[in-house]
Amino acid sequence: MSVYAIGDIQGCYDPFRRLLDKLAFDSDKDRLWLTGDLVNRGPESLKTLRFVRSLGDRAVTVLGNHDLHLLAVANGVGDLHDRRDSLAELLDAEDCADLIDWLRRRPLAHFSEKLNTLMVHAGVHPRWTVKKTLARAAEVEAVLQSEDYADLLPRLYGNSPARWSGKLGGNKRLRFIVNCLTRMRMIDRDGRLDLTHKGPPDNSRSGLLPWFDIPDARWLGTRIVFGHWSALGLIVKPDLIGVDTGCVWQRELTAVRLNGRPRVVQIECRQQ
Repeated sequence: MSVYAIGDIQGCYDPFRRLLDKLAFDSDKDRLWLTGDLVNRGPESLKTLRFVRSLGDRAVTVLGNHDLHLLAVANGVGDLHDRRDSLAELLDAEDCADLIDWLRRRPLAHFSEKLNTLMVHAGVHPRWTVKKTLARAAEVEAVLQSEDYADLLPRLYGNSPARWSGKLGGNKRLRFIVNCLTRMRMIDRDGRLDLTHKGPPDNSRSGLLPWFDIPDARWLGTRIVFGHWSALGLIVKPDLIGVDTGCVWQRELTAVRLNGRPRVVQIECRQQ
């Protein structure tokens, strides 16, 4: 059995299927870890969501910021405000309600003790252990999976608070957790998030570091798998795997094997 982590698909269904073919993915024994952002900006969000759902427990996906955007728009929170949004077909589909219900029940963090590996969409706050990260994620998951989850969605948006405190409560606490797990890239040494930076790390303002470069982070000792940051390109280190390689930007879709002998497989996405 092989376990593969695959980066942000974002509605790029054809490259995703070609990547699985190149992997010789066997659904009877192999497993997929998907880093979130299944939908939006690519051409076939509906087919992507339907297919991932059909895989059942053969694939685990965490929620990304674009997935949360879909949940919000589907519940009347905001509009398709970005000209690059490509969710209209999905929102008009007859099975949209079922797909939305399935999506909102996905986790924000996934951990395998056997692989000693934690997967999130964006990052892990340096002051959180793996155990605390899973607990923080579970706080948001409990709300998203509740009957009145739509009430939470408008309160998730915003860049504050920028700094974690265990004393945070209510919407501010949930918003900070969501921002860490689905939007974080750069952070300062005091733990303040900078959610405005989108380019490579060396283009950031002084005093900021990539979240994974903060010294003495409490999650160290566990391998982290993440996506979200296509400007980084592929990262494959013993304790860090970044797999968002910009498929939706006509670059590559990437899979990295998490067990056994290391293997990296990529598909070019320039023909979309």
